[in-house]
Amino acid sequence: MVAIAYTVAFEGIEARLVEVQASVGAGMPSFGIVGLPDKAVSEARERVRAAFNALSVAMPSRRVTVNLSPADLPKEGSHFDLPIALAVLAALDILPADELAGVVSLGELALDGRLVPVTGALPAAMAAAEDDRTLICPESCGAEAAWVASVPVLAPATLKQVLDHLTGRAPIARARAGEVAPAPRLRDLADVRGQERARRALEIAAAGRHHLLMTGPPGAGKSMLAACLPGILPPLSPAEALETSMIHSLAGVLADGGISREAPFCEPHHTASMPAIVGGGKGAKPGQISLAHNGVLFLDELPEFSRQVLETLRQPIETGEVVVARANAHVRYPCRFLLVAAANPCRCGYLADPARACAKAPVCGSDYMGRISGPLMDRFDLRIEVPAVALADLERPATAERSEAVAARVAAARAVQANRYAAHPAIRVNAEASGGVLDDVASLDAEGRDLIHRAAERLGLTARGYHRVLRTARTVADLDHSPNVRVPHLAEAISFRLPFVAGG
Repeated sequence: MVAIAYTVAFEGIEARLVEVQASVGAGMPSFGIVGLPDKAVSEARERVRAAFNALSVAMPSRRVTVNLSPADLPKEGSHFDLPIALAVLAALDILPADELAGVVSLGELALDGRLVPVTGALPAAMAAAEDDRTLICPESCGAEAAWVASVPVLAPATLKQVLDHLTGRAPIARARAGEVAPAPRLRDLADVRGQERARRALEIAAAGRHHLLMTGPPGAGKSMLAACLPGILPPLSPAEALETSMIHSLAGVLADGGISREAPFCEPHHTASMPAIVGGGKGAKPGQISLAHNGVLFLDELPEFSRQVLETLRQPIETGEVVVARANAHVRYPCRFLLVAAANPCRCGYLADPARACAKAPVCGSDYMGRISGPLMDRFDLRIEVPAVALADLERPATAERSEAVAARVAAARAVQANRYAAHPAIRVNAEASGGVLDDVASLDAEGRDLIHRAAERLGLTARGYHRVLRTARTVADLDHSPNVRVPHLAEAISFRLPFVAGG
């Protein structure tokens, strides 16, 4: 007899349905798993044996074969334990086979029959909903999966509870979605002393999702400014929150099944490897740029990152997605993030400080900042120098706007962009506008065209730089509640594209 259960295999954030076919036939006693399983899946047979013993179910003295179909799709992870166990139990006539037809299951089995939590419950629930099936997952994964309200989610604690439910002895109640995770305590812009230009750059960056580079001496407040950015970003829409949470589910970083409406903020250390930043490693897991999807990726000490790592950011910045290609995996992850980077002007950090007089100026600065390639530098819409804060400014009481006031202006600008691009689903913010759409929304009068042509010639703007200036100017106009991009808006956008000058 052949019994069939259903589970999923992950390709990026997509969960593909997998048939788990179990056959108990004549032959020497054995338990084999085929269908391109990895080591964790192959070891499922020992965990299933032990879990059966805990239920007082003996494996038959016959040949047991489990096939994972489609057989050419790589199967990775311990979540195949539960569907393998259910398929074998159905093949042994312990479970009614027809009860498994409408169920997708995943979960790791402990040796005593407990269900151990696994990653990817949220994408699995999405796949079950698309196929109109019920999802069975470990108890601690239920709150996460239940966010997909269109699918019944059952979250038992043990394999025995699954058996009792499927045989009708003790039905399991549907799991409830977890709570919306509370927003973490964020730094407030009111705590920043001085740095008015940097505050303005943060507001523009948040309003249009424009990439920002800050250079300045150590202690000027670059990291503090970046930490203030999540506090002025609008909350994620339900669709964005679900999309971001699916990535976090695959990475196993969702806490207690709670989905956050706050934009993620990722700040990897400069020693991070390429798989850690862009994704990869075992199972081609999502990297920091995907974990920062719909949020902020902050790279402190930018020139200290590996040149190879930095260059891999160029394509994801443009396309909003990253393809992780390996010999046995080819997966695609979304990564529309706001890149904020901070750098000292040179290795010692005091290139422009006359009191400390960098002994290697100006070569020190040009060599250090030269680690950031021209193509990557061209992708920063906003480039600002953050000067050291005077002691007198530190001793003054806080008089600057609080984050709430700035966030209100950012939210208003984002609402304008949402209406503007309603007919263009691929565009959400000004930073994504291109082609004819950009020409329409950032059309200039004769004076504006003359200004940007002179700026392009003097600054040596590339075609990319030219369009990024137009996008930034459109955001400045949105913050000014202006339907048209005027010369002052364009002039401010151009001022943020001025090249970094070593020693300047």
